[in-house]
Amino acid sequence: MIENEEMKQAEEQYSANSIQVLEGLEAVRKRPSMYIGDIGERGLHHLVYEVVDNCIDEAMAGFCTDVDVKILEDNSIRVQDNGRGIPTGMHEKEHRSALEVVLTVLHAGGKFDKNSYKVSGGLHGVGVSCVNALSDLLIAEIHREGKIWLQKYSKGKPITPVQVVGETDDHGSIITFHPDATIFTQTIVYKYDTLANRLRELAYLNKGIRITLTDLREKVDEFVVAEDGEHKATGRQVYRSDVFYSEEGLKEFIDYLDAGAAKLIPEAICVNTDKVIPIDIALQYNTGFSERIYSYVNNIHTIEGGTHLQGFKMGLSRSLKNYAEKNGLLAKFKGDLSPEDFREGLTAVISVKVAEPQFEGQTKTKLGNPEATSAVSQATAAAMDQYLEEHPKEAKTIVEKIVLAATARAAARKAREMVQRKTPMGGAGMPGKLADCSDHDPEKCELFLVEGDSAGGTAKQGRDRRIQAILPLRGKILNVEKAAQDRAFESQEVRNIYTALGVTVAQEDESGEKHMDLSKLRYHKVIIMTDADVDGSHIACLILTFFFRYMFDLIKNGYVYLATPPLYLVKKGKEERYCWTDAQRDAATAELGRGTDKGVTIQRYKGLGEMSDTQLWETTMDPSRRVLRQITIENAADAERTFSMLMGDDVPPRRAFIEENAHYANIDA
Repeated sequence: MIENEEMKQAEEQYSANSIQVLEGLEAVRKRPSMYIGDIGERGLHHLVYEVVDNCIDEAMAGFCTDVDVKILEDNSIRVQDNGRGIPTGMHEKEHRSALEVVLTVLHAGGKFDKNSYKVSGGLHGVGVSCVNALSDLLIAEIHREGKIWLQKYSKGKPITPVQVVGETDDHGSIITFHPDATIFTQTIVYKYDTLANRLRELAYLNKGIRITLTDLREKVDEFVVAEDGEHKATGRQVYRSDVFYSEEGLKEFIDYLDAGAAKLIPEAICVNTDKVIPIDIALQYNTGFSERIYSYVNNIHTIEGGTHLQGFKMGLSRSLKNYAEKNGLLAKFKGDLSPEDFREGLTAVISVKVAEPQFEGQTKTKLGNPEATSAVSQATAAAMDQYLEEHPKEAKTIVEKIVLAATARAAARKAREMVQRKTPMGGAGMPGKLADCSDHDPEKCELFLVEGDSAGGTAKQGRDRRIQAILPLRGKILNVEKAAQDRAFESQEVRNIYTALGVTVAQEDESGEKHMDLSKLRYHKVIIMTDADVDGSHIACLILTFFFRYMFDLIKNGYVYLATPPLYLVKKGKEERYCWTDAQRDAATAELGRGTDKGVTIQRYKGLGEMSDTQLWETTMDPSRRVLRQITIENAADAERTFSMLMGDDVPPRRAFIEENAHYANIDA
């Protein structure tokens, strides 16, 4: 009876007045993840990209040549361009300044007027207004028509009118904003490298545009390149800054991505046309075994590919196969060629500009325009046909690599079948060295990949047997960056990882993308736990390279982690402190010594085997106290370049990379 009365009361209360209408930008503040992806680190940086995208749209329209991005001392962002400046005049329908309309109304902007922008990255017109909604302070300074216009906002609402504050001879927009800490509760601290990766990418995709990034939060040592090529310190402190500019666009992008690979042909092959849609492609073959293709639409990285990527693959395969057959280069080859054979060792960037792109979903990660398939396919085939005819020596070299890829693929298929048979689904059981956990809920279970039997034994003793499994690996696993697929699948350590995880080898779908079936994944935390020394770091790098090349979906879904064992144990009497950095060690020494080093001992851990099982549990494995670093890929292109450079065959780029970055790292001798 009471329940019926409550239901009746609830029905009476549910009236027209119960329907909430979120006005202005309230919807963005209520559900920010719908507009920027998430409210973590990724979403925080996305705010910058939205503002910069407006500048790039101005550049694509032919009105902007320079973009300046500054990270200010308080983690505010200041983005300035030399475009036309956002209009400040009165808007006919809204009866207020067009500047205020752009910054406070969703789906408002010049992107919907084809006379203003033929193509645009900010398709949905929610970019800068979302940034405004999610900032506790945003200042818009517009240089236009000889005047400087200024307006301030807080949390999406204007707190000052649009007013003239001065005169000027230049033109452009300056947007300064500070992210709202009540929205971005995890962090409001910007990462320089994350921003640099995206801005570098934009510079390559839009040749002739100069993008400058400066960090005003702290100064760093200044280094210059001497005549002998060495990086030497000047003794001065400067703000960290980079200028991204490209004259040749995608050709230079390919050179940047392939810096760590040995080239198979001297120069990148370029495709440029605007017959149906503007198409810009650059591709290069190297001696490696990985396929690396990046596709973009209106500067948006289409992570899931789409019709333009399908067209590229079709055109490439058709051209190469026709050339090889016409010139008798397949006469001695008795096997079958697969589309993936044409792409082994290929690095390519595909960039198309579409006036009205049809993306699958709000995330803009897959292009659906059907006309892009035939346009890109025809453009790719035509450019490749011309290149192959004009460069017969290089053409023969490429075809020879394709034949080798097909031969290795056949061998890899047999080795892959061996892996599949040895997975739990195949009934062959688990690896002998695996110490499994008793719980079978993947969301609770963790697999620790540990180097060597000694550390593995300690981890087995110290673990929580209910949810933590241990798989010791024998020494350094195969460097898959330098090995063909057949060798990778023949590796016992690689097979053991597949079997323990319960997954099968990634397979290509209809669009040519490789994906794993994760429905039988046995652990949702795969933790790489190696010694805190140079060898341990190398082994961790080898394992990460394997995951990046063969199990990327595990990284993409956030299942891969790095354990962080301590470097030091500082003791005095019965008091002890574990330390992960030199600064922590020094602080612990001062604290325990009460101002003196007397009686304080410092133990430097070189390996996990030096710890007792209790120490390993307390510092590295206990979920309530440990520190895990989740492996994420914010920029796939930059990650590809880093893996290729550090783990590939070409030594000079690796040496240059170490020289350039050594002063940012603490090298453990």
